Amino acid sequence: MSEVRGHGSGSGGNSVKPSMRDALIAAAFELFLERGFEQTTIDDIVGLAGVGRRSFFRYFPSKEDVVFPDHERCLAEMTAFLQQGGGEEEPVARVCDAARLVMRMYADNPSFSVQRYRLTKSVPGLRSHELSVVWRYERTLADYLRRRFAGWSDGILRADVLAASVVAAHNHALRSWLRSGGQGDVAARMDLVLEYVQSAWGPEGEAQGAGGREAEDVVVLIAKRSTPMWRVVRGIEATLEES
Repeated sequence: MSEVRGHGSGSGGNSVKPSMRDALIAAAFELFLERGFEQTTIDDIVGLAGVGRRSFFRYFPSKEDVVFPDHERCLAEMTAFLQQGGGEEEPVARVCDAARLVMRMYADNPSFSVQRYRLTKSVPGLRSHELSVVWRYERTLADYLRRRFAGWSDGILRADVLAASVVAAHNHALRSWLRSGGQGDVAARMDLVLEYVQSAWGPEGEAQGAGGREAEDVVVLIAKRSTPMWRVVRGIEATLEES
């Protein structure tokens, strides 16, 4: 069997018998790598795993879903993480931390993640499936940010652009790590790119206010209609110098 056997069960050691779900994933990837994705059928997968077709569909709605076995769980964890906030946490840092949950899912099993990346690159249908998964992550981040920026004049725009920025930064770091064969510290790469997002959208940007611009000083000067303009200007200047 391929070394993807035991995916999702931690290091565990070879003495731990993989679950039926893990056995299906391992069998699927062994066949995908040997025969190709399109040439492998669900019957081939269940035959190699030693289970019935009904067992396959108990875990995976389609052959494509076996390539991305943990995304539903990770999406649920991200959603729960964002909902756990009390509304006082800094929203940009919060969505960056949520993105790190996805990174850790990949980092927990580097060999499987690299194999999946190489397989997905070579199969157009899998790339389309992956894009739909990424969109769901982005939509989850945007929904959280829309709630946090409710009442801002540009709240929806800010939320959607920020969510897209986080996903783009996350994907940049993750894919460069996958292209390297899973070498190096992916967490450090992720921290670096997410720092760019936080520097652009973090507390300093938020301090510009809900209207998207800094608050301006307003000076009110009371004068008679007959007051010469030069006295009005001098009075305004004196007030600004005192403030």
